[in-house]
Amino acid sequence: MATADDLKFQEFDDAANLLAANPDATTISIDEPVEIPKNQHSRLQEPGREEDDELLGTDDSDKTELLAGQKKSAPFWTFEYYQTFFDVDTYQVLDRIKGSVFPVPGKNFVRLYIRSNPDLYGPFWICATLVFTIAVSGNLSNFFIHLGKPTYHYVPQFRKVSIAATTIYAYAWLVPLALWGFLMWRNSKVMNIVSYSFLEIVCVYGYSLFIYIPTAILWIIPQKVVRWVLMVFSLCLSGSVLVMTFWPAVRDDNRRIAVATVATILLLHALLAVGCLAYFFDAPELDIPAPIIPAHNGTTVITKSH
Repeated sequence: MATADDLKFQEFDDAANLLAANPDATTISIDEPVEIPKNQHSRLQEPGREEDDELLGTDDSDKTELLAGQKKSAPFWTFEYYQTFFDVDTYQVLDRIKGSVFPVPGKNFVRLYIRSNPDLYGPFWICATLVFTIAVSGNLSNFFIHLGKPTYHYVPQFRKVSIAATTIYAYAWLVPLALWGFLMWRNSKVMNIVSYSFLEIVCVYGYSLFIYIPTAILWIIPQKVVRWVLMVFSLCLSGSVLVMTFWPAVRDDNRRIAVATVATILLLHALLAVGCLAYFFDAPELDIPAPIIPAHNGTTVITKSH
């Protein structure tokens, strides 16, 4: 039968002997975390650059890319390939819509909401809803403005649906495509530029258009001043999302190029809002000469049409 001395761990005896020989030695417990000097890491990073480093790619993002590369991707001609672009739930979509309506100053929209799982579900349905909202609201606005006029005859203008669809979808796809190509070109010249994927840029632009859906409904109000105030307010909210997202991507570039890029993004965004308001709601009324219809008593009747 083994004695008590035989059951002792030899390592503990050696440690006790070392402590007896050198009582001033420093001991570290495995249960206590080892503190790292704070200035060791702060010297390597400037304040406000942590988010940009994550967008540029850190060790964690590299590990994520490596793990994502191990997944087998389906061929692009299969349904499974496009299904991944719509793999989001209702809570994610609502959270991204909330982030586009209430932007947080100093926070990047891609880093907070998009980068983990960019999707096309939200941008597609937001654009589709905006198309029908603008077309229907534009017809209703025209009807309410001329309501009560005896010479006015309401005729629904279905061509506004196709015009709105062409304008909005072209903006939501062609502008991100041009911006993605520009950032890729500048990234080959300036190493510190943040790189976004085409899907991430489309996602940002799609969700930034959500604010115009309730705005288009309020544009039915037959007051031109109210409409333009609502347009400016919506433009400031959605434009701030674009600026806070794409300014970190170009601010390390040449100063003039960076400012010109952001100014172009805002200009195109403003042209979309102003164009939709001016064409669908504040279009000038054209008076078309009405045909002269002779009456039976020899007099002529002139009808006015709009």
